[in-house]
Amino acid sequence: MRDVAISGVGMTTFGKHAGRNIKSLVAEAVSEALADARLPGTAEGVDLVYYSNVTSGLLQGQESVRGQHAIHGSCLDGITLINVENACASGSTALNQAWLAVASGQVDVAIAVGAEKLHIEDKARAFAALTSALDQDRLDEIRADLGSTGTGSVFMDIYARFATWYMERSDATPEDFAAVTVKNHEHGMANPKAQYGGRLTVQEVLSARKVSGPLTVPMCAPMSDGAAAVVVTTPELAARAGADAVRLLATVVGAGRAGVYGELVPNAARRAYEMAGVGPADVDVVECHDAASPAELIVMEELGLCGPGEAPSMLRAGETRIGGRLPVNPSGGLQSKGHPLGATGLAQVVELADQLRDRAGERQVAGANIGLAENAGGYIGPDAAVATITILGR
Repeated sequence: MRDVAISGVGMTTFGKHAGRNIKSLVAEAVSEALADARLPGTAEGVDLVYYSNVTSGLLQGQESVRGQHAIHGSCLDGITLINVENACASGSTALNQAWLAVASGQVDVAIAVGAEKLHIEDKARAFAALTSALDQDRLDEIRADLGSTGTGSVFMDIYARFATWYMERSDATPEDFAAVTVKNHEHGMANPKAQYGGRLTVQEVLSARKVSGPLTVPMCAPMSDGAAAVVVTTPELAARAGADAVRLLATVVGAGRAGVYGELVPNAARRAYEMAGVGPADVDVVECHDAASPAELIVMEELGLCGPGEAPSMLRAGETRIGGRLPVNPSGGLQSKGHPLGATGLAQVVELADQLRDRAGERQVAGANIGLAENAGGYIGPDAAVATITILGR
Protein backbone atom coordinates (compact mmCIF):
# COMPACT_ATOMS: atom_id res chain seq x y z
CA MET A 1 0.00 0.00 0.00
CA ARG A 2 1.23 3.49 -0.83
CA ASP A 3 1.61 6.33 1.65
CA VAL A 4 -1.27 8.78 1.40
CA ALA A 5 -1.53 12.51 2.04
CA ILE A 6 -4.26 15.11 2.25
CA SER A 7 -3.20 17.90 -0.09
CA GLY A 8 -6.23 20.17 0.08
CA VAL A 9 -9.31 20.87 2.20
CA GLY A 10 -12.29 23.16 1.91
CA MET A 11 -15.67 23.82 3.45
CA THR A 12 -18.52 26.27 3.48
CA THR A 13 -19.77 27.98 6.57
CA PHE A 14 -22.21 25.73 8.39
CA GLY A 15 -25.64 27.08 9.25
CA LYS A 16 -28.94 28.05 7.65
CA HIS A 17 -28.38 28.57 3.92
CA ALA A 18 -31.84 29.58 2.76
CA GLY A 19 -31.89 30.22 -0.96
CA ARG A 20 -28.86 28.03 -1.66
CA ASN A 21 -29.09 24.50 -3.01
CA ILE A 22 -26.71 21.61 -2.44
CA LYS A 23 -25.04 22.21 -5.82
CA SER A 24 -23.85 25.67 -4.78
CA LEU A 25 -22.60 24.43 -1.40
CA VAL A 26 -20.69 21.58 -3.03
CA ALA A 27 -19.17 23.87 -5.66
CA GLU A 28 -17.85 26.24 -2.97
CA ALA A 29 -16.26 23.51 -0.84
CA VAL A 30 -14.73 21.73 -3.85
CA SER A 31 -13.31 24.94 -5.30
CA GLU A 32 -11.64 25.77 -1.99
CA ALA A 33 -10.20 22.27 -1.59
CA LEU A 34 -8.80 22.17 -5.13
CA ALA A 35 -7.21 25.58 -4.73
CA ASP A 36 -5.66 24.45 -1.45
CA ALA A 37 -4.29 21.35 -3.23
CA ARG A 38 -2.83 23.59 -5.97
CA LEU A 39 -4.92 21.81 -8.58
CA PRO A 40 -6.43 23.71 -11.51
CA GLY A 41 -10.04 24.86 -11.26
CA THR A 42 -10.91 22.39 -14.00
CA ALA A 43 -10.08 19.56 -11.55
CA GLU A 44 -7.61 18.21 -14.08
CA GLY A 45 -5.82 15.28 -12.47
CA VAL A 46 -8.68 14.26 -10.16
CA ASP A 47 -9.46 10.62 -10.93
CA LEU A 48 -12.31 9.73 -8.60
CA VAL A 49 -14.99 11.38 -6.45
CA TYR A 50 -16.65 9.92 -3.36
CA TYR A 51 -19.79 11.84 -2.44
CA SER A 52 -21.46 11.54 0.96
CA ASN A 53 -25.00 12.55 1.82
CA VAL A 54 -27.67 11.20 4.17
CA THR A 55 -31.08 12.84 3.74
CA SER A 56 -31.41 14.28 0.22
CA GLY A 57 -33.67 11.43 -0.80
CA LEU A 58 -36.14 12.25 1.96
CA LEU A 59 -35.80 16.03 2.12
CA GLN A 60 -35.01 17.10 -1.44
CA GLY A 61 -36.42 14.07 -3.28
CA GLN A 62 -33.02 13.22 -4.82
CA GLU A 63 -32.90 9.57 -3.85
CA SER A 64 -30.62 8.20 -6.59
CA VAL A 65 -27.29 9.32 -8.06
CA ARG A 66 -27.22 12.15 -5.54
CA GLY A 67 -23.57 13.00 -6.08
CA GLN A 68 -23.82 13.10 -9.85
CA HIS A 69 -26.53 15.72 -9.54
CA ALA A 70 -24.82 17.57 -6.69
CA ILE A 71 -21.69 18.14 -8.80
CA HIS A 72 -23.64 18.93 -11.97
CA GLY A 73 -22.25 22.06 -13.58
CA SER A 74 -19.13 22.03 -11.39
CA CYS A 75 -15.53 21.30 -12.35
CA LEU A 76 -16.06 17.67 -11.21
CA ASP A 77 -18.55 16.96 -14.00
CA GLY A 78 -17.60 13.82 -15.91
CA ILE A 79 -15.28 12.38 -13.23
CA THR A 80 -16.14 8.91 -11.97
CA LEU A 81 -18.25 9.29 -8.82
CA ILE A 82 -19.31 6.82 -6.14
CA ASN A 83 -22.07 7.69 -3.69
CA VAL A 84 -21.57 6.92 0.02
CA GLU A 85 -24.19 6.78 2.78
CA ASN A 86 -23.23 5.74 6.30
CA ALA A 87 -25.44 7.96 8.48
CA CYS A 88 -23.54 10.72 10.31
CA ALA A 89 -20.26 8.94 9.51
CA SER A 90 -20.84 9.21 5.76
CA GLY A 91 -18.18 11.88 5.19
CA SER A 92 -15.43 10.07 7.07
CA THR A 93 -16.42 6.83 5.32
CA ALA A 94 -16.06 8.60 1.96
CA LEU A 95 -12.59 9.68 3.07
CA ASN A 96 -11.77 6.08 4.00
CA GLN A 97 -12.72 4.97 0.50
CA ALA A 98 -10.72 7.77 -1.11
CA TRP A 99 -7.72 6.69 0.97
CA LEU A 100 -8.15 3.08 -0.15
CA ALA A 101 -8.35 4.05 -3.82
CA VAL A 102 -5.09 6.04 -3.62
CA ALA A 103 -3.24 3.71 -1.24
CA SER A 104 -4.00 0.70 -3.43
CA GLY A 105 -2.73 2.46 -6.54
CA GLN A 106 -6.12 2.37 -8.24
CA VAL A 107 -5.98 6.16 -8.69
CA ASP A 108 -3.50 8.94 -7.94
CA VAL A 109 -5.92 11.65 -6.83
CA ALA A 110 -9.34 11.24 -5.24
CA ILE A 111 -11.63 13.77 -3.60
CA ALA A 112 -14.14 13.08 -0.83
CA VAL A 113 -17.06 15.51 -0.83
CA GLY A 114 -19.92 15.67 1.67
CA ALA A 115 -22.99 17.87 1.77
CA GLU A 116 -26.34 18.18 3.53
CA LYS A 117 -29.25 20.58 3.59
CA LEU A 118 -31.32 19.96 6.70
CA HIS A 119 -33.09 23.32 6.98
CA ILE A 120 -36.54 23.04 5.45
CA GLU A 121 -39.80 24.76 6.33
CA ASP A 122 -41.30 21.66 7.91
CA LYS A 123 -38.91 20.93 10.78
CA ALA A 124 -40.90 17.82 11.72
CA ARG A 125 -39.96 16.31 8.34
CA ALA A 126 -36.29 16.93 9.07
CA PHE A 127 -36.57 15.23 12.47
CA ALA A 128 -38.43 12.33 10.86
CA ALA A 129 -35.66 11.97 8.26
CA LEU A 130 -33.16 11.39 11.06
CA THR A 131 -35.08 8.30 12.17
CA SER A 132 -34.13 6.66 8.87
CA ALA A 133 -30.85 5.76 10.63
CA LEU A 134 -32.84 3.42 12.91
CA ASP A 135 -34.13 -0.07 12.12
CA GLN A 136 -37.50 0.69 10.56
CA ASP A 137 -38.83 -2.77 11.44
CA ARG A 138 -38.19 -1.99 15.11
CA LEU A 139 -38.93 1.73 15.14
CA ASP A 140 -41.90 1.57 17.53
CA GLU A 141 -40.02 -0.82 19.79
CA ILE A 142 -36.98 1.47 19.89
CA ARG A 143 -39.10 4.53 20.64
CA ALA A 144 -40.88 2.70 23.45
CA ASP A 145 -37.59 1.48 24.92
CA LEU A 146 -36.19 5.02 24.92
CA GLY A 147 -39.40 6.62 26.12
CA SER A 148 -39.31 8.80 23.01
CA THR A 149 -42.31 11.03 22.42
CA GLY A 150 -41.75 11.32 18.69
CA THR A 151 -41.93 15.13 18.81
CA GLY A 152 -38.18 15.75 18.44
CA SER A 153 -34.99 13.96 17.48
CA VAL A 154 -34.96 10.39 18.72
CA PHE A 155 -31.18 10.62 18.67
CA MET A 156 -31.25 13.07 21.56
CA ASP A 157 -33.20 10.44 23.49
CA ILE A 158 -30.38 8.02 22.65
CA TYR A 159 -27.72 10.49 23.79
CA ALA A 160 -29.72 11.16 26.97
CA ARG A 161 -29.54 7.45 27.74
CA PHE A 162 -25.78 7.44 27.12
CA ALA A 163 -25.47 10.45 29.45
CA THR A 164 -27.42 8.70 32.21
CA TRP A 165 -25.32 5.56 31.93
CA TYR A 166 -22.16 7.67 32.04
CA MET A 167 -23.25 9.53 35.17
CA GLU A 168 -23.97 6.17 36.82
CA ARG A 169 -20.42 4.91 36.24
CA SER A 170 -18.49 8.17 36.83
CA ASP A 171 -18.73 11.36 38.84
CA ALA A 172 -19.96 13.31 35.81
CA THR A 173 -22.82 15.75 36.41
CA PRO A 174 -25.14 17.81 34.24
CA GLU A 175 -22.90 20.75 35.17
CA ASP A 176 -20.03 18.96 33.41
CA PHE A 177 -22.14 18.46 30.28
CA ALA A 178 -22.98 22.16 30.36
CA ALA A 179 -19.28 23.00 30.77
CA VAL A 180 -18.49 21.07 27.58
CA THR A 181 -21.04 23.23 25.77
CA VAL A 182 -19.57 26.43 27.22
CA LYS A 183 -16.07 25.41 26.12
CA ASN A 184 -17.08 24.45 22.61
CA HIS A 185 -19.10 27.60 22.03
CA GLU A 186 -16.10 29.65 23.10
CA HIS A 187 -13.98 27.70 20.63
CA GLY A 188 -16.60 28.33 17.96
CA MET A 189 -16.26 32.08 18.45
CA ALA A 190 -12.81 31.81 16.82
CA ASN A 191 -14.09 29.75 13.88
CA PRO A 192 -15.49 31.94 11.08
CA LYS A 193 -17.18 28.90 9.52
CA ALA A 194 -19.02 27.80 12.66
CA GLN A 195 -22.80 28.01 12.82
CA TYR A 196 -22.79 29.29 16.38
CA GLY A 197 -20.29 30.75 18.81
CA GLY A 198 -20.58 32.88 21.88
CA ARG A 199 -20.05 33.14 25.57
CA LEU A 200 -22.41 31.07 27.67
CA THR A 201 -22.43 30.26 31.35
CA VAL A 202 -23.01 26.84 32.82
CA GLN A 203 -26.18 28.14 34.43
CA GLU A 204 -27.50 29.50 31.13
CA VAL A 205 -26.98 26.10 29.51
CA LEU A 206 -28.65 24.25 32.38
CA SER A 207 -31.59 26.69 32.44
CA ALA A 208 -32.31 26.36 28.72
CA ARG A 209 -35.22 24.36 27.37
CA LYS A 210 -35.05 20.64 28.16
CA VAL A 211 -34.69 18.27 25.22
CA SER A 212 -34.34 14.82 26.79
CA GLY A 213 -33.08 13.59 30.15
CA PRO A 214 -30.27 15.89 31.32
CA LEU A 215 -29.87 17.44 27.86
CA THR A 216 -30.88 21.02 27.13
CA VAL A 217 -30.97 22.75 23.75
CA PRO A 218 -27.42 24.21 23.85
CA MET A 219 -26.02 20.75 24.68
CA CYS A 220 -27.31 19.37 21.36
CA ALA A 221 -25.94 19.85 17.86
CA PRO A 222 -28.14 22.05 15.63
CA MET A 223 -29.69 21.29 12.27
CA SER A 224 -27.22 22.54 9.66
CA ASP A 225 -26.63 23.08 5.96
CA GLY A 226 -23.13 22.90 4.54
CA ALA A 227 -20.50 21.08 2.52
CA ALA A 228 -16.87 20.01 2.95
CA ALA A 229 -14.25 18.47 0.66
CA VAL A 230 -10.88 16.76 1.11
CA VAL A 231 -8.33 15.99 -1.65
CA VAL A 232 -6.39 12.75 -1.20
CA THR A 233 -3.20 11.85 -3.10
CA THR A 234 0.35 10.61 -2.56
CA PRO A 235 2.95 12.72 -0.73
CA GLU A 236 5.06 12.82 -3.89
CA LEU A 237 2.25 14.13 -6.08
CA ALA A 238 1.25 16.66 -3.44
CA ALA A 239 4.83 17.95 -3.28
CA ARG A 240 5.02 18.11 -7.06
CA ALA A 241 1.90 20.29 -7.12
CA GLY A 242 3.34 22.54 -4.41
CA ALA A 243 0.64 21.68 -1.86
CA ASP A 244 1.18 21.95 1.88
CA ALA A 245 0.12 18.38 2.61
CA VAL A 246 -0.44 16.42 5.81
CA ARG A 247 -0.08 12.68 6.17
CA LEU A 248 -3.19 10.50 6.37
CA LEU A 249 -1.82 8.01 8.88
CA ALA A 250 -4.95 6.01 9.57
CA THR A 251 -8.59 5.75 8.59
CA VAL A 252 -10.68 2.99 10.14
CA VAL A 253 -14.40 2.21 9.89
CA GLY A 254 -15.89 0.11 12.68
CA ALA A 255 -19.29 -1.57 12.92
CA GLY A 256 -21.51 -1.73 15.99
CA ARG A 257 -23.02 -5.02 17.14
CA ALA A 258 -26.63 -5.41 18.18
CA GLY A 259 -26.98 -5.79 21.94
CA VAL A 260 -23.42 -4.62 22.67
CA TYR A 261 -22.47 -1.22 24.12
CA GLY A 262 -19.09 0.37 24.61
CA GLU A 263 -16.83 -1.63 22.30
CA LEU A 264 -17.39 0.15 18.96
CA VAL A 265 -15.16 3.22 19.37
CA PRO A 266 -12.46 1.48 21.49
CA ASN A 267 -12.07 -1.28 18.89
CA ALA A 268 -11.90 1.15 15.98
CA ALA A 269 -9.43 3.35 17.88
CA ARG A 270 -7.21 0.38 18.67
CA ARG A 271 -7.00 -0.49 14.98
CA ALA A 272 -6.35 3.13 14.02
CA TYR A 273 -3.52 3.59 16.52
CA GLU A 274 -1.89 0.40 15.24
CA MET A 275 -2.28 1.49 11.62
CA ALA A 276 -0.82 4.95 12.34
CA GLY A 277 2.00 3.68 14.55
CA VAL A 278 1.05 6.07 17.34
CA GLY A 279 -0.71 5.85 20.68
CA PRO A 280 -3.13 8.01 22.66
CA ALA A 281 -0.24 9.82 24.36
CA ASP A 282 0.98 11.05 20.95
CA VAL A 283 -2.27 12.86 20.07
CA ASP A 284 -2.08 16.65 20.21
CA VAL A 285 -5.58 17.71 19.11
CA VAL A 286 -8.95 15.94 18.85
CA GLU A 287 -12.15 16.49 16.92
CA CYS A 288 -14.89 14.21 18.22
CA HIS A 289 -18.54 13.59 17.44
CA ASP A 290 -20.23 15.66 20.15
CA ALA A 291 -23.75 15.53 18.72
CA ALA A 292 -24.64 15.97 22.39
CA SER A 293 -22.15 17.30 24.93
CA PRO A 294 -21.90 14.13 27.11
CA ALA A 295 -20.51 12.31 24.06
CA GLU A 296 -17.29 14.33 24.24
CA LEU A 297 -16.49 13.01 27.72
CA ILE A 298 -17.53 9.46 26.86
CA VAL A 299 -15.51 9.37 23.64
CA MET A 300 -12.36 10.78 25.28
CA GLU A 301 -12.30 7.73 27.52
CA GLU A 302 -13.21 5.33 24.71
CA LEU A 303 -10.28 6.69 22.67
CA GLY A 304 -7.91 5.95 25.54
CA LEU A 305 -7.05 9.63 25.96
CA CYS A 306 -7.69 9.27 29.67
CA GLY A 307 -8.71 6.51 32.04
CA PRO A 308 -12.29 5.42 32.82
CA GLY A 309 -14.11 8.19 34.66
CA GLU A 310 -11.25 10.68 34.24
CA ALA A 311 -12.70 12.88 31.47
CA PRO A 312 -14.72 15.15 33.82
CA SER A 313 -11.62 15.98 35.85
CA MET A 314 -9.70 16.81 32.65
CA LEU A 315 -12.52 19.11 31.62
CA ARG A 316 -12.70 20.82 35.02
CA ALA A 317 -8.93 21.38 34.99
CA GLY A 318 -9.14 23.12 31.61
CA GLU A 319 -7.03 20.47 29.88
CA THR A 320 -9.43 20.12 26.93
CA ARG A 321 -9.55 23.84 26.14
CA ILE A 322 -7.37 25.52 23.55
CA GLY A 323 -4.16 26.15 25.47
CA GLY A 324 -4.73 23.08 27.62
CA ARG A 325 -2.86 19.79 27.55
CA LEU A 326 -5.16 18.15 24.98
CA PRO A 327 -7.57 20.51 23.19
CA VAL A 328 -10.80 18.78 22.14
CA ASN A 329 -13.04 20.24 19.43
CA PRO A 330 -11.13 23.47 18.80
CA SER A 331 -13.43 24.00 15.81
CA GLY A 332 -16.36 24.32 18.20
CA GLY A 333 -17.41 20.72 17.62
CA LEU A 334 -20.78 19.69 16.26
CA GLN A 335 -22.58 21.76 18.93
CA SER A 336 -21.07 25.05 17.80
CA LYS A 337 -19.64 24.47 14.32
CA GLY A 338 -22.79 22.63 13.18
CA HIS A 339 -23.76 19.17 12.00
CA PRO A 340 -24.72 18.87 8.30
CA LEU A 341 -24.64 15.08 8.44
CA GLY A 342 -22.90 14.16 5.18
CA ALA A 343 -20.27 16.88 5.62
CA THR A 344 -19.57 16.47 9.33
CA GLY A 345 -16.79 13.88 9.23
CA LEU A 346 -14.97 15.72 6.46
CA ALA A 347 -15.26 19.03 8.31
CA GLN A 348 -13.47 17.44 11.26
CA VAL A 349 -10.61 16.56 8.91
CA VAL A 350 -10.61 20.11 7.49
CA GLU A 351 -10.07 21.41 11.02
CA LEU A 352 -7.30 18.95 11.82
CA ALA A 353 -5.49 19.64 8.55
CA ASP A 354 -5.60 23.37 9.30
CA GLN A 355 -4.37 22.77 12.85
CA LEU A 356 -1.41 20.66 11.72
CA ARG A 357 -0.48 23.31 9.14
CA ASP A 358 -0.67 26.12 11.70
CA ARG A 359 -3.55 27.78 9.85
CA ALA A 360 -6.23 27.86 12.54
CA GLY A 361 -5.74 31.46 13.64
CA GLU A 362 -7.05 32.32 17.10
CA ARG A 363 -8.00 28.71 17.78
CA GLN A 364 -4.57 27.31 16.84
CA VAL A 365 -3.27 24.48 19.01
CA ALA A 366 0.42 25.20 19.54
CA GLY A 367 2.80 22.51 18.26
CA ALA A 368 0.08 20.23 16.89
CA ASN A 369 1.67 17.31 15.01
CA ILE A 370 -0.84 14.47 15.45
CA GLY A 371 -4.59 15.00 15.12
CA LEU A 372 -7.38 12.49 15.67
CA ALA A 373 -11.02 12.62 14.57
CA GLU A 374 -13.82 10.35 15.81
CA ASN A 375 -17.08 10.33 13.88
CA ALA A 376 -20.08 8.10 14.61
CA GLY A 377 -23.42 7.46 12.98
CA GLY A 378 -26.69 5.57 13.08
CA TYR A 379 -28.04 3.37 15.84
CA ILE A 380 -27.86 -0.40 16.02
CA GLY A 381 -28.91 -0.57 19.68
CA PRO A 382 -27.65 0.02 22.27
CA ASP A 383 -24.64 1.59 20.47
CA ALA A 384 -24.08 3.47 17.24
CA ALA A 385 -24.14 1.53 13.99
CA VAL A 386 -20.79 2.82 12.74
CA ALA A 387 -17.78 4.74 14.02
CA THR A 388 -14.75 6.00 12.16
CA ILE A 389 -11.33 7.03 13.44
CA THR A 390 -9.04 9.22 11.32
CA ILE A 391 -5.47 10.11 12.34
CA LEU A 392 -3.43 12.79 10.59
CA GLY A 393 0.25 13.59 11.04
CA ARG A 394 2.50 16.46 10.09
